Amino acid sequence: MTKIGYARVSTIDQDFEIQQQRLRAEGCQIIRSEKVSGATREGRTELATVIEFLREGDELIVTRLDRLGRDTRDVLNIVHECEQRGAFVTILDPHVSTRGEMGHVILTVLGMVAQMERRFIKERQREGIDKAKAAGAYKGGKVRVDHLLIWRLHSEGMGASSIAKAAKCSRMQVYRVLSSHPTHHI
Repeated sequence: MTKIGYARVSTIDQDFEIQQQRLRAEGCQIIRSEKVSGATREGRTELATVIEFLREGDELIVTRLDRLGRDTRDVLNIVHECEQRGAFVTILDPHVSTRGEMGHVILTVLGMVAQMERRFIKERQREGIDKAKAAGAYKGGKVRVDHLLIWRLHSEGMGASSIAKAAKCSRMQVYRVLSSHPTHHI
């Protein structure tokens, strides 16, 4: 039986070191990490790798349920895929495991709560933005990626990986920036 840890953060500015330390302390021999949104499974290649690697008796461990997913259906699908491989899923905070029947019920409820919480956060954020716009105080979100730098490097013939390294962002962000500009083609 192998304990496999999965750590995830949503943005490049965030650090998953605390998650990795906790997973190591829990006895995970393998830890896979990625910086990608948990809203959907799209682009979560490390998670897909972990699930593909799971064998009979293995255990997928995450520090919190929202690291696994923020949508109830996604979480339940991930748990189902792990079980199809004969593996278990364990969430450390609060401690819940699919080893017992009660774990499935608790995971379902926690997944629903996480999804509802995410919806509430988005609603409050939208209300705050609308209020700030009405007061003339809204300036938009913080620019995280230098679009001009990406377009310039692309026009100089630089590839996506090199651009990502120079712009300190992911290749996916480079592709998004390039595809959003009508005069530049990937």
